Amino acid sequence: MPGPTLVDFHSDPSLPHAVDTVVIGGGIIGVSTALELAERGTSVLLCEKGQIGGEQSSRNWGWVRISRRDPREIPLMAEALRIWPELDKRVGHGTGYRRAGIFFAAETERKAQWLQDWAEHLRPFQLDGHMVRGTDLEAVMPGHQMSLQGGLFTPVDGRAEPQMATPALAEGARSHGAHVMTGCAVRSLDMQGGKLAGVITERGRVACSSVVLAGGAWSRLFAGNAGIQLPQLKVLNSVLRTSRVDGPEAAIWAGGFALRKRADGGYTVASGTENIVDLVPDSLRLGWQFLPALREEWKSLRFRLSGRWREEARQSRRWTADQVTPFEQCRILDPDPASDRLEKGWQAARSAFPALRQAKVEQSWAGLIDVTPDAVPVISGVDDVPGLYIATGFSGHGFGIGPAAGRLMADMVLEQSPIVDPHDFRLSRFSDGTKVAPFPSI
Repeated sequence: MPGPTLVDFHSDPSLPHAVDTVVIGGGIIGVSTALELAERGTSVLLCEKGQIGGEQSSRNWGWVRISRRDPREIPLMAEALRIWPELDKRVGHGTGYRRAGIFFAAETERKAQWLQDWAEHLRPFQLDGHMVRGTDLEAVMPGHQMSLQGGLFTPVDGRAEPQMATPALAEGARSHGAHVMTGCAVRSLDMQGGKLAGVITERGRVACSSVVLAGGAWSRLFAGNAGIQLPQLKVLNSVLRTSRVDGPEAAIWAGGFALRKRADGGYTVASGTENIVDLVPDSLRLGWQFLPALREEWKSLRFRLSGRWREEARQSRRWTADQVTPFEQCRILDPDPASDRLEKGWQAARSAFPALRQAKVEQSWAGLIDVTPDAVPVISGVDDVPGLYIATGFSGHGFGIGPAAGRLMADMVLEQSPIVDPHDFRLSRFSDGTKVAPFPSI
């Protein structure tokens, strides 16, 4: 089933022989990193095995939110909220960004209290996140038919178009001198004398002094071949888009559905509360590390045994630089959406907003989200391989935070003062005895 239609992006015709930094992965994290590095005068090559934004970076909900994030992510997301409004002008292409607010509904008083308590995390950043109750709900969600105790509204939050934003940032990086190659998988690191000397791609070698692995759902596989332990699994989320229809401006997350208005006048809709976890061999290998996350999120996860077990069991986990890799055998992860979950979400959305009953479902798709045991990303150098950096595991929160994550990653690569303290994002937290667990949710 074809995924969403992306803005056209044309690859550079040939590889450079040498650059300062190679970025692996053309999702929003990778292109944001490449943009930041190129703007600072660093020579950059971005290699994408498929197409720019072809996987989860174009398949997500399109939310740019600080609301309800893990507190460890809030400082970085606050930076992202400052970056997004200037991106279109900065890169010379449209991202579809608009600040329209996000509303988290509270069907019970217990949930309302949890949201009110969470809003205290915004106070140090002087960002507005406040509870809306009673007759004030109509102003935020005109025409809604839900029975609510209230909800958290964060006016500073917004939305952008996933199919536009990542190609726009890639074009911006290229305008500052970055080389951007699509259909070009990086097979392995080139280590010489125990030191990072470059990368081997399917089209040849490129010398470099630093590498940023921003491979999304593929990052664990690449890291493993390099001898690096990266605990990461994949979660499937399904989305549909509708025809143009009148409805709320603010994005909404409520019991049974989530929706946000699109630039084309339609809506992006998801179930909001259910994600599918395909059981795969890594589920067994990493089960103990993910146990705290399972305990926290078990209500929202649906486990199944599908064809992905056989697919990943057959997948090579070790290879040499002269061998065809899994990245070349599967250019784009394009899983089938979970139609039953989407139908439930769409029914719930139309029940909540009768105006949506006039809309038609135009398309549906699914994407695989890269998740870590604590649902917090890795934005980190690799202690055992100086010059190698990893930016992955954004656990469904990567689109909105992407431009700031790219800035932080560039700060680290160039050994400049980081925009936020990266301590909570270090890779070593999974091996240094730190208690690893997600932030408790309602």
